[in-house]
Amino acid sequence: MQIRDANINDIDRIAEIYNDAVLNTTAIWNEIAVDAANRAAWLADRQRVGYPVLVAVDDAGMVLGYASFGDWRAFDGYRHTVEHSVYVSKDSRGAGTGKALMIALIERARELGKHVMVAGIEAGNDASIQLHRKLGFEQVGLMKEVGTKFGRWLDLAFLQLTLDSRADPDAGQRS
Repeated sequence: MQIRDANINDIDRIAEIYNDAVLNTTAIWNEIAVDAANRAAWLADRQRVGYPVLVAVDDAGMVLGYASFGDWRAFDGYRHTVEHSVYVSKDSRGAGTGKALMIALIERARELGKHVMVAGIEAGNDASIQLHRKLGFEQVGLMKEVGTKFGRWLDLAFLQLTLDSRADPDAGQRS
């Protein structure tokens, strides 16, 4: 397996993985599938602001999963914090793909001078929560019944990873 930056040729597979999560899981709290144009616009937006979209590919070049991060909130005071997402194809779950993507994504956040990475995970998604804990994330909050999907209320667990130990928020900041 190789981790690399996503490109436009990956969009159909990214959309397929995304839509499987939309239609069959509570990992994404959207209920409507998207087309490749939607994911292409999303990729372009991430690239425009300098944020990574990474893909894990097998030896044949098939995308097994993808990961990215974006601003956690749109206020200047949160500029050192990002929220990430990671999605793995249903056939590749449990094989280390998510972990490999996360490790690479965490490194990219550090390279960009980010201080904290946040994860918002459906509280019943034990596999994702355990993966994050193994990577050093700690649960810092639980919001009850803030979402809904498949006719039931969903709880949102917040986990975070501190990426560096700098005391001065703007020390070492990369532009």
